[in-house]
Amino acid sequence: MTSKKLRQNFLDYFKKKRHEIVSSSSLVPEDKTVLLTSAGMQQFTSYLSGEKDVLKDFGTRHLCSVQKCFRTPDIDEVGDDIHHTFFEMLGNWSIGEDSENGYFKEGAIKLALDFFVNEVGLDKNKFWITIFKGENDIPRDEESCQIWQKYGISEKRIVEFGSEDNFWGPTANTGPCGPCSEIHYDRGKKYGCGGPNCGPNCPRCNRFLELWNLVFMEYERNEDGSYLKLPQRNVDTGIGFERLLAILENKDSAYETDLFSPIIRKVEKISNKKYEDNKKDFRIVVDHIRGAVFLISEGVLPGNIEKSYILRRVLRRVIRYGKILKMPKNFLIPLAQKAIEIYQDVYPELRHNQENILAVIQNEEEKFVKTLDNGLKQLNRLLKGAENISGEDAFYLYKTYGFPLEITDEIAKEKGIKVDRKEFQEALKKHQKISRAGAEKKFGGLGKGAGYESIKLHTATHLLHAALRKVLGEHVGQMGSDITSQRLRFDFSYPSKMAEEEIKKVEEIVNQKIKENLVIKKEEMPYGEAIKSGALAFFKEKYPEKVTVYSIGGPSAGSGQALFGQVFSKEICAGPHVKRTSELGKFKIIKEESSGAGVRRIRAVLK
Repeated sequence: MTSKKLRQNFLDYFKKKRHEIVSSSSLVPEDKTVLLTSAGMQQFTSYLSGEKDVLKDFGTRHLCSVQKCFRTPDIDEVGDDIHHTFFEMLGNWSIGEDSENGYFKEGAIKLALDFFVNEVGLDKNKFWITIFKGENDIPRDEESCQIWQKYGISEKRIVEFGSEDNFWGPTANTGPCGPCSEIHYDRGKKYGCGGPNCGPNCPRCNRFLELWNLVFMEYERNEDGSYLKLPQRNVDTGIGFERLLAILENKDSAYETDLFSPIIRKVEKISNKKYEDNKKDFRIVVDHIRGAVFLISEGVLPGNIEKSYILRRVLRRVIRYGKILKMPKNFLIPLAQKAIEIYQDVYPELRHNQENILAVIQNEEEKFVKTLDNGLKQLNRLLKGAENISGEDAFYLYKTYGFPLEITDEIAKEKGIKVDRKEFQEALKKHQKISRAGAEKKFGGLGKGAGYESIKLHTATHLLHAALRKVLGEHVGQMGSDITSQRLRFDFSYPSKMAEEEIKKVEEIVNQKIKENLVIKKEEMPYGEAIKSGALAFFKEKYPEKVTVYSIGGPSAGSGQALFGQVFSKEICAGPHVKRTSELGKFKIIKEESSGAGVRRIRAVLK
């Protein structure tokens, strides 16, 4: 069975079962408390909690999707048979329940068995089931145990586990969650460890492969770690698409399926090496280039914090393993092109964003390769005869050569040497504290002694930032600024030169907002509350617990034009700012230019 056919079979099956098909949401979630979308349920969180009405918005309680996901804890595990960074999750939901429109445990179990056995032909006698044994004042899932037996699963093949394995969620610190029941598939003795207690969740082997997780969401986890009953019961399920495809194609792993094999063949051709002789290295290369392609297509650019750091980490890791395979310069481009080719019919945004994706990858490869050899030489000197690597030395490699801590740690582990990660974090914090002294001006704050002309230009940078995101896309982010009394300089993330019409459009938007005489509103609030309210923040390691937020436009006390329109700009900023946009005069962009790989710079004035 091909990947395209399996995807379509899944959607067709649940459409036949009267589920509404919902498109995949972005890998960059609306919920700013989580970095990336790591599960299919994230776009439905507000419906699962009862905050939004699923019947009003979808006309049914039953939903189905194929969701793009990215999980960062699995980066170091990539290279084995089962782990990936980017993957797709097949999922179905029953949000809330009633006598006609909703199903809960029995309905979910019946659908899962029917699809696996009757639609895709899996052998039910190879299924092993896990259930929640009960913990944290939440009882054992006796009901699921009885339902599985009712539909033909032997009690001998039903095993129980605690919260770590069989209680799912929430994706953030708080939110909907509940006990889960999983279908594991016995791949046979050749994949096993031979131990007498080998079974689902065996720590020694991957014989029993988890395929489908049925989550019965009945609880809401609070900030204090306690659990309360949700106002409604929900079913949230997820199938690891790559794992299921490997089973159906009778492959050892998804890397041998049509999702990866074209990229692997390309690596073989470029490196003049065989996959069978270099499985781990090949798998890391093809997994990470696929993940990078999807992250960049969502507007993520390489950097040193959060999502940007994840992208940089996977790209630099793939470059390092490309070096091990003796791949030539610019080897990432043909691999990225092959990944786009595989997925472009399912996710057309890859095709539409191909030029930007390739430009970002090439920029990062060129940037890292320049220092990789020198960094490796320095690291090898440190490793020679050493029992451990100090955190200070690891930080030096990070700061000087752009070596992520994880790469230093990975190379050291290969030689049986430990890295002092705690000392690294201390060195990083010390560096941040020193750099914070000069950060206020660089990242938006002008200080109390700023003159009126500088304050006007500072306010204009907020309008410019918002206008750039309107014209170029919301993936644009501030990378730094410098303001004098005569001009502003604003750096932002974007992989290519702006077109003349784009520059003109940005200028027009800023001047329109000046003309609208919008009010600038100042508020103080906890950092987490500011992020939840929609305030932008691009230098998060530099902010205190309590921050100042400036909003331009939107609800405000007083009277005047456009006071109650939408907020045009909302950012965490040290200030100060003018009271109204009409004070700024006329905004004029003088120059747009490169400021480094993936970063553009605008110089502008007020007249």
